Formats: sequence, structure tokens, C-alpha cells
Amino acid sequence: MKKMYLLDDAIISPLGFSVSENLNAIRKKISGLVFHENKRLDSGGFYAGIIENEILNQHFSKIGNPQNFTKLEKMMLLAVHEILSKNPDLDRSKTSLIVSTTKGNIDLLQENDAFPEKRVYLTELGQVIKDFFRFKSEPILVSNACVSGGLAIAIAKRFISAGKFEQAIIVGGDLVSDFVVSGFQSFQALSDYPCKPFSKNRNGISLGEAASAMLVSSEKRINTNNISLIGDASSNDASHISAPSRTAEGLYKSIQNALKDAKITSEEIQYVSAHGTATIFNDEMEAIALNRAGLDAVPVNSFKGYYGHTLGASALLESVLTKHSLLNNELYPSLNFDEIGVSKPLNLIENFESIPLKYALKTASGFGGCNLALVFKKEEDE
Repeated sequence: MKKMYLLDDAIISPLGFSVSENLNAIRKKISGLVFHENKRLDSGGFYAGIIENEILNQHFSKIGNPQNFTKLEKMMLLAVHEILSKNPDLDRSKTSLIVSTTKGNIDLLQENDAFPEKRVYLTELGQVIKDFFRFKSEPILVSNACVSGGLAIAIAKRFISAGKFEQAIIVGGDLVSDFVVSGFQSFQALSDYPCKPFSKNRNGISLGEAASAMLVSSEKRINTNNISLIGDASSNDASHISAPSRTAEGLYKSIQNALKDAKITSEEIQYVSAHGTATIFNDEMEAIALNRAGLDAVPVNSFKGYYGHTLGASALLESVLTKHSLLNNELYPSLNFDEIGVSKPLNLIENFESIPLKYALKTASGFGGCNLALVFKKEEDE
């Protein structure tokens, strides 16, 4: 079975348009969450991490005409461009493209005078990215609620392990649209303040938008440390269309099967990047799953306090950050955490820490009962 290595990556977010900018903001505990007015809501607005159109267009104008693309397309194209600029000799005829998103160009359903109606389809989003960069293979579209970004990484691993391709660029993205805002508001799931994952005083999510990309390959880089994906598993708890399993059965099974795939035990995991949406039920479910898996003492954080919930981009974006945690031997604080607010003990990271790291676990869950676990390993240069 071939291994899969995480070679290069990119992040486009309110915290910056490069991975280094995003990491520097996280080290300084800078959040992208700000209050946005919305008269339709009783609260008068909501907290979210939203990329400013003017800044986005300034960056995008260096590679294309901003008028020809939707906001989400520009975000995702910039993320892929960042990967390609770092790898100018990459053979695009032999590089697969995997696109992950939950809602895609859903905002076009509301106001759209500039683009054809079919642009709202996810297949069209994949085609736009393929055509812009002249990839040869047809894009693989992954849309499975909020595990989409992480599932795209797992799918790449499975294709590489099966010998279907040698390398791929994975790109994920989602927007904060009126459709998404109204949906979460209907669940009364929007927080009145910047979200507080796993905290006693949490009361819901903050939304966010971002795009992230990753170059993966069966070949590792020489003369440097490499991060590989050594285990993955997904499951559906078939519990409820919008509520997680109260016993955390789906996520627990995903963690157990991912560890089995990685051929390691829970005792070897040194860091957990949790889904951590800050809703009452998700955080409780995740705490139960981590405890059942014997991971209650392992340092854990959620990046939602920095970005908000970026839907189909979240697990990909947070996997990029997990990769750099391993490479840099750094643990980043779980922003806005006050005191533990779940029924099971967890070891929340409250301050920046520098410790040796080798194995990390990334978890994700989503509507429809989907759950995902990924196990990453740092392979040091010999």
C-alpha cells in the first residue's frame, strides 16, 4: 500500500492569504470573527469570519479578471494558484483535482445577474477550477456536509493507495451566505458572541468563510520532515438529520477504525484537532467520543474561534493547520475557551505550547450523521 504525503498547502481566509499569515495570527490569538449586521435576525446581526471583497479582488486581479468569477471561485482559484506557484514544474496532465464544498455557489440563487444559472451546480464549480488551470482529468467533487474537506483528503489517500493516481490537488471552500445564515438561525444555533468551543458559556456557532488547498503525493520530499496521512475512517451514525448521536457512536467508530488503519493506539496520539463547533450537542458528543477512545488527557483544540465554522472547507483548513502543528512542534490555543462545559473531561489547550509531536488526530462531524477521523504522522528526515 502506497503512503500519501502532504506536500504543500494554502489558506485564503480573513486572517490572511497565506499559510504563514494565518499561523502568525493564530500564534497571536487573533480572531477573524467580527459582528456583521443583519436586520432579519432578532439580534440585529451575527459574528462571522468573512473575507472582504475589495481585498479578495485585489489579490485575484493578479491572476485573472475578478468580474468573471464568483466570490467562492476566486477564493478557491487563489488557493490552487498558491500551490501551483510553489510547484511550477508540476505536471497538470498527471495531477488529479479534488474539490470539496458543502454549498458551493449557493449565493447565486439569491441575486445573480452576472452568471448563467447552471453556475450554481457543484459540477460547474469543479469545471471552472479545472478549466482555469487546464487540468486534464475530470475533477472529483466531494460534498458530504461538514466533513467534506477532510473526506476529500481521505479519498485522495484511497485513490493513491489503490494506484489510481500518484498526486492530487485538493481544494475546499464555502461562503457565509444568506442561505447558510438563515439555515443555522432556524436551528437557533448562531452564537450571540464569538463562539466558545467546549466552554461552559457556549451557546452556538460562529460562521466563517475560507478556501484551502493541499498538494498530496505518493512521493515524499527529500531532505526535510514529511507529514503523511496514515489512517482514515468515516461512518454515519444514522441518528438524526441535524443532531449528532447522543452516544457518539459514529465518531467513536471513526476514531477507532482510523487508529486501526494507522496501526497505532490512542496512547500514541499527542494532539487532537477537534471539530469543536461550540454548539451544545456537537461539543458534548465529541467529548464523549474522545473519552470513549481514551483521548481525554490528550491536548485538544478547536480552530473555530479563529475562523468560525467554514463548513466544507473546515476539515481541510484545519488539517493544514494540524500539519503545521506537527512540523513546528506547536500546540495552538483553543480560542475563547473559559471553563469546561461538557460532561466528560478534556484537556483543552489554553496557551501556546512548544512540545515534540509525531502523531495527531483530526476529527470532523456534520449534518446527516456523518463522522470522520484522520491520523497524521510526522516522518523525520533521516
